[in-house]
Amino acid sequence: MTLIFNPQNKGLAKVFKDYQEEVVKFIWEVGDRGAISRDVWIKVNERLVGKTISRASIINFLNAMVDEGLFDYHEETGKGGYHRVYRPKLDEPAFKRHVAQIMISSLMKDYPKETREVIKST
Repeated sequence: MTLIFNPQNKGLAKVFKDYQEEVVKFIWEVGDRGAISRDVWIKVNERLVGKTISRASIINFLNAMVDEGLFDYHEETGKGGYHRVYRPKLDEPAFKRHVAQIMISSLMKDYPKETREVIKST
C-alpha cells in the first residue's frame, strides 16, 4: 500500500481514510503493548458512528502498515491459534516526518528545480 496524499483534507486524513485514521490512532494509543486485530476492529467500529468496517478491511490495513514499515507485530498463541499483536514502529511525529520525506522525495524526482525553489522560499 502506498500512501495517497490528498491536500484538501486535514491532518491524518490527508493520507488515510476515516477508518484507517482510527486504526493508526488506536495503535499509537496502545503503544508497545500492542493490539490484536479483533481489539482494533472493535475500537474502530466504536469510534465510527453510523458506519461499520469489516474485520477483513482492518486486517488488510494492519498488514499493509506492516509492509509500509509503519507498524510491527509479533505473534502470540491464543484461542484459535496464533494471533498477530500489532504495535507502532513510528510514533506520530516520526510518521509525519516519514510522510513529508515521501512527499519531498517524490517531488524532487519529478520536479527537482521547482521543489528546491519552493523549499528555499518557505
